[in-house]
Amino acid sequence: MKALSTILLLIMSNTFMTFAWYGHLKFSQIKGFEKLSLPIIILISWGIALFEYCFQVPANRIGFSGNGGPFSLMQLKVMQEVITLTIFTIFTVVFFKTETLRLNHFIGFLCLILAVFFIFKK
Repeated sequence: MKALSTILLLIMSNTFMTFAWYGHLKFSQIKGFEKLSLPIIILISWGIALFEYCFQVPANRIGFSGNGGPFSLMQLKVMQEVITLTIFTIFTVVFFKTETLRLNHFIGFLCLILAVFFIFKK
């Protein structure tokens, strides 16, 4: 249950993080947001990132083996990176229609899957 909770919290965390880091790039296409100044955009992104931390911190506390969780620190980090890139890829394809997935992206993802394999290998 701790493993599943950790993974779900990381997915939620990374969803908010992706919107905080990259969502503002679409503001120019949203009526009323197209002329926001950079400081306002930064504040909006920080507001979104607050929710990212609300999921990330519990995910790490629940999942970390030093707190009774099932994952080492290295496993948590690699898992978080793979989740981040997965969420980012979905976000990019859905919200930024100009981006396309190419063979080199899939090769890179394969390398990440291998990284997870080797980090989790005992």
